[in-house]
Amino acid sequence: MKIVLITGLSLFLSLFTFLMPKKQEATPIPVCHTPANDMAMMATDPAFAALHANPRVFSYTGAGDMVKFSTPDGKSASGFLLKARNNSDKWLLVYQEWWGLNDNIKKEAETFYNDLKDVNVLAVDMYDGEVATTREEAMKLMSSAKQDRLESIMKGAIAYAGPKAQIASIGWCFGGMLSLKSAILEGKQAKGCVMYYGRPEQDVNKLKTLDTDVLGIFGSKDKGITPAMVNEFEGNMKKAGEKVTVKMYDADHAFANPSNPVYDKAAAEDAYKLALNYLKSRLKA
Repeated sequence: MKIVLITGLSLFLSLFTFLMPKKQEATPIPVCHTPANDMAMMATDPAFAALHANPRVFSYTGAGDMVKFSTPDGKSASGFLLKARNNSDKWLLVYQEWWGLNDNIKKEAETFYNDLKDVNVLAVDMYDGEVATTREEAMKLMSSAKQDRLESIMKGAIAYAGPKAQIASIGWCFGGMLSLKSAILEGKQAKGCVMYYGRPEQDVNKLKTLDTDVLGIFGSKDKGITPAMVNEFEGNMKKAGEKVTVKMYDADHAFANPSNPVYDKAAAEDAYKLALNYLKSRLKA
């Protein structure tokens, strides 16, 4: 009798266990996409966006022309060109902030053009004609810019300058990151690279391929491209056997943009002199 009861109880427990709802395993949330570019994740961060007030309205009415050039992906891209007054194989590629190729960048390009003398200056349009006037628009444009398209535009600009061109690059914020990437793509044509508070490339193997030194201009109060990030970049450049000169100002992110409320006139003017002298020495005859 006891054996029958035990057997019956065992069968009951087995049936009960079978009928009970199974415990669901936690399903990891899939990552729907990888970042479109190295600053894409930062672009969607409200704290990073808060570092950029909407730019003041500014209209550029100086010299220069929009030009088109082909890109390796079978498309075309454009840029704002200030052609050297005398034939020259020296080029400065100018890379925009996250706003796009707006009139402020065109003005910056003209300023360097006038001071460098006999250097072709091309401000590259990295958004294919789109320009943001609000931080919300800029967030969308920068976060959705595809890495392969950005690289193709840069390669197209380098090819437009020509195989004999001696090239230096400069950029701010998003463009600071692009300036460094451009220098890597330029190979032996690279003669100089200035990056204003842009996210540095941290891949040591990629940095090893640089054929130029780098001038990095940053702000100690920058909560986006932090001093810790800059220190890491310096360490990685040392590991790569490359030279970087860093100038850290007691200023915020985008301190050199006159259309930004955090514009620091004294720091911006000093940084410009530093950048100009660097570029003159690298693009000298």
